[in-house]
Amino acid sequence: MASQLLLTPNSVTSKVFFTGDCQGLTLRKKPNQATRVSNGFSLRAKAALRSNNNNKSSVEIPNQWYNLVADLSVKPPPPLHPKTFEPIKPEDLSHLFPNELIKQEATQERFIDIPEEVLEIYKLWRPTPLIRAKRLEKLLQTPARIYFKYEGGSPAGSHKPNTAVPQAYYNAKEGVKNVVTETGAGQWGSSLAFASSLFGLDCEVWQVANSYHQKPYRRLMMQTWGAKVHPSPSDLTEAGRRILEFDPSSPGSLGIAISEAVEVAARNEDTKYCLGSVLNHVLLHQTIIGEECIQQMENFGETPDIIIGCTGGGSNFAGLSFPFIREKLKGKINPVIRAVEPSACPSLTKGVYAYDFGDTAGLTPLMKMHTLGHDFIPDPIHAGGLRYHGMAPLISHVYEQGYMEAISIPQIECFQGAIQFARTEGIIPAPEPTHAIAATIREAIRCRETGEAKVILMAMCGHGHFDLTSYDKYLKGELVDLSFSEEKIRESLSKVPHVV
Repeated sequence: MASQLLLTPNSVTSKVFFTGDCQGLTLRKKPNQATRVSNGFSLRAKAALRSNNNNKSSVEIPNQWYNLVADLSVKPPPPLHPKTFEPIKPEDLSHLFPNELIKQEATQERFIDIPEEVLEIYKLWRPTPLIRAKRLEKLLQTPARIYFKYEGGSPAGSHKPNTAVPQAYYNAKEGVKNVVTETGAGQWGSSLAFASSLFGLDCEVWQVANSYHQKPYRRLMMQTWGAKVHPSPSDLTEAGRRILEFDPSSPGSLGIAISEAVEVAARNEDTKYCLGSVLNHVLLHQTIIGEECIQQMENFGETPDIIIGCTGGGSNFAGLSFPFIREKLKGKINPVIRAVEPSACPSLTKGVYAYDFGDTAGLTPLMKMHTLGHDFIPDPIHAGGLRYHGMAPLISHVYEQGYMEAISIPQIECFQGAIQFARTEGIIPAPEPTHAIAATIREAIRCRETGEAKVILMAMCGHGHFDLTSYDKYLKGELVDLSFSEEKIRESLSKVPHVV
């Protein structure tokens, strides 16, 4: 019987594998499977032949990140100092971030070179596959063609290492010894723990309490890579103690966890803070997803009619969509770009566009974003990575400029879609991208009704192997839809700073 054993890539564009039977193995090279079709692991070359549009058989890892700000005619509003309400200066951020990341946060340059040391680590899992979801199409009986860009093959199982690795690199390069951060579902915390282990950094993580208890294996991943992990709110910080005094059983939120991590970074000179979403430099690093995907769609001979991704803070959505927005601004393509957020935490669809703090305690700069109020604590939905009160300022700005749209979907519909996806495509998705899956299924069914053969491109940002308790609740019929309280949001929004 033939067998295959994939080995570590020895270059960006090739892999080595063994083929043969138990009597003897022969060695040959195989082109990189950066694009495949889900009803058989076909090479991209075969897909290109089917499209009659291109005969390339590989995709290169991009060597630059893309900065959408450079191509926007209307620039986003600047972050403000929380005390003076004046635009933030680089030195105001120096206690939190290394200099290179501060530069990237404010840069107007279109492209930023990816350091060779970062590219070498990216090669552990990049390029990531673009997959045609033919079995899902068949199940839905839709004429639409569904593609998903899958980021679950990274060591941490999601897109988060795309920014964790460069953040750890720049901190280590500037002599930082310790990094601190927050995490919701644990995908970001495990990614930073992984990256920190590669660069010799000590890593400390405040994980939202609800997820800390729901997802113990994410915590164990972080600890395996050497990180210290605390449930948030904790009694280790002033911010955490204030929350616990008010609500001893608080489920926590990303805003609270950010407050705790920022507080620790601010009071220790040898410690810097890392953030897994929201900020411009984080979104910048994630654009490697979309840059790869543009090449892959071209190799398939396809142009997306609609691009769909889940949004919490926005890094996964921005990573896929921003390079396509660039092409849209050039007039080359005109896809609908749709963000999907949980109904229980709908910052884009129900929040206000205003200056607000990025954390609960008010320690961060003020950022112009769609917000539900910085002390809004969402109900404990299973998509822990989407339980954030605000949206990335750059995504908020793009939304305000009309380059994208947004919808919200409740979690039961999302898990229904996840089950359909898992039983056709074989991948069990993390709770976060189930929102994108649900929206994709809605669109595919709409195409079935209208007869339109749209090309749907979806961001599949990670697997759900450590989220199976959520699936257990759904399969037992115990999962319920959680929604926001209008009164709760009004109360939270009343505390948003008034900036003239």
